[in-house]
Amino acid sequence: MNWVTRERPKIDRLACPWLIKRFIDPDAAIFFVPETEVIAKAQELDAIPFDIPGVEYTHYEDRCTFDYFLQKHQLTEPALQVIAPIVRGADTDDHTLSAQAAGLWAISAGLAFNIQDDQLLLEQGMILYDALYSWAKHLQAAKHTQSPTERLLLQVLHTYLKPTGKRKIPTWVSELKELIQDQIDTNLTLSLTELSESLAVNPAYVSRTFSRYFDDLSFGEYIRKLRIEKALQLLETTTYSLSEIAYLTGFSDQSHFTRIFKKLVGQNPSDYRKNGRKGKADTKG
Repeated sequence: MNWVTRERPKIDRLACPWLIKRFIDPDAAIFFVPETEVIAKAQELDAIPFDIPGVEYTHYEDRCTFDYFLQKHQLTEPALQVIAPIVRGADTDDHTLSAQAAGLWAISAGLAFNIQDDQLLLEQGMILYDALYSWAKHLQAAKHTQSPTERLLLQVLHTYLKPTGKRKIPTWVSELKELIQDQIDTNLTLSLTELSESLAVNPAYVSRTFSRYFDDLSFGEYIRKLRIEKALQLLETTTYSLSEIAYLTGFSDQSHFTRIFKKLVGQNPSDYRKNGRKGKADTKG
């Protein structure tokens, strides 16, 4: 069976071929090509494409391609279930998922930096994941620290360095909020990919973790919320027409603006403005 994916593998595109060759098809051939050529090459080689958008074997929500392989092929071995969050955490830059995720990322990035030939890189990746599998299956309980003195010192250290239980908010979250607000205020087109890249953060990771830090909303929902909040302010403090407010808040036209406004606020913007003015008049009376 042939499999094809993007060139220059690091995490998912080494972990998945290892999984294929060790648990699905020992004789599998893995091909690495430029991303724009993956689909054409799959057709040419009668191969299964993986770890690119729009194919079956890819990321789903917060899960990476390795997770989908496990689900698709019903690979339920406990050691593989231990490896899954390590791979997912390293691949999505969410190192809170596993204590080993940051180490896997560091080693994988170093391998890719040192080895330019993707097939040679895969050979080393097979050794890496064989070792990780052996650890997950046989050595999780083993400790490197052996002497009683070392163990005592570590026990004291851990006692005084217990985590507070509060998740530290990444720096990129506040920076992203400022960028979004700036672009909302200037009515510029918003792209999560471009915003993420300007912060030097993986766009896929930002997309998957966005709701965690932004009111449990997706990027699109959060942007609509900010635009409606700006529209409410303009309706209350200006005499702009609805068409002008729709433009100033980044909606494609007045109809689109009215539809989203009613969905989120519960009434048409014209009624909202009218009721607001009526309320003020009643107050003065």
